[in-house]
Amino acid sequence: MLKEENVKKVLKGRILTVQFLPFVDRTVIVTGDKLGHVGFWDVDAEEGEEDGVYVYDPHSAPVSGISVHSLSSTKIFTCSYDGLIRLMDVQKETFNMVYSSDYLIYSICHPPDNVSSIYFGEAAGDLKLWDERTGKISSAWYLHEQRINTIDFNPVNINMIATSSTDGTACIWDLRKLKTHQPESLKAVQHKRAVHSAYFSPGGIHLATTSIDDKVGILSGVNFDNLSMIQHDNQTGRWLSSFRAIWGWDDSYLFLGNMKRAVDVISTDPKKGTSLVSEYMTSIPCRFAAHPYQIGSLACATAGGKVFFWTKK
Repeated sequence: MLKEENVKKVLKGRILTVQFLPFVDRTVIVTGDKLGHVGFWDVDAEEGEEDGVYVYDPHSAPVSGISVHSLSSTKIFTCSYDGLIRLMDVQKETFNMVYSSDYLIYSICHPPDNVSSIYFGEAAGDLKLWDERTGKISSAWYLHEQRINTIDFNPVNINMIATSSTDGTACIWDLRKLKTHQPESLKAVQHKRAVHSAYFSPGGIHLATTSIDDKVGILSGVNFDNLSMIQHDNQTGRWLSSFRAIWGWDDSYLFLGNMKRAVDVISTDPKKGTSLVSEYMTSIPCRFAAHPYQIGSLACATAGGKVFFWTKK
C-alpha cells in the first residue's frame, strides 16, 4: 500500500536512478537526477529532522548510476554523463572523484564479492573494471556497439553478468572467459529497439529485459534458452525516464512503470499479474528499487523528482 506520508519530493530534476541503502533496521532511499544532484530520503526520520531529505550536487551532468555495495553501506559510488565516478565520504558528506574520463559514463555496478571494485559502462559499448586499491582500470572490454545502460551480476553465479544496450541487445557474459578482443556472450537477446535494462532474478534463474520496443523479455531455463516476450507500453517519451522492470524478492514477479500512474506487477506465470494503484500516486513511476531486507518495501521515482515508498501494509 502507499500512504500519503510516504510520498516525498526528494530532488528538483528528473530522477534517473534510485536505490535503497542496505540497512536492516532503517529505510534510506538514495536517488540521482538529470541535474547532477544526489538526494537521500531517510524515511524513518523523526519530525523536525529537515523532513529526512538531504541533497548534494556532486556532478555537473545527469547522474546515470548509483551503486551501493550490499555488504557496506558506506561504499556509495555515483557515475555521471560528466565522465566522473565519485565515492561518497559519508563522515565528511563529500563526494571524492576516483575516476575521470573524456567520455560519458552510463552505468555502474559492484561485484557482490568485492567491495573494492566496480564495473562501469563507458562511451559506446565499453565495460571497464576499476580497482580502488590501485586507483586504476584493471580490465576493459568492448561488449556492445552502443552504450551499456545497465550491468547486473547473477546473485548465484557471480562470474555471470548481464548487460543491456542501446544497440538493441541484452547479453549474458562469463567473466572467466571474457576476452579483450571480440568477446563472445553466453546468450544474447535481440530486441527491435534500445534495451534499457537486463536484471537477474533473486534466485538467478531468470533474466528480465526491458526495451523501448514495447516488450519485456524473460529468459529462463538451465542455460537461459527459453525466452518469452510480454507486451507492455514502454513509450515514455523524451520527458520521462525510460521504464526498467526490476525483480521483487523472489523469482515470481517484476515491477514496472505504468503510463496510467500505477505500478504493473508482471508475473512469470502468464495467468497472474496485477497493478498497484493509489490515489497518492500522482505521477508516472519510472525507476524502481526493492529493499534488500524488507520484503514488500518498494521505491519508485518520477520525472518530477518525487519518490513513492510502497509497503506491504
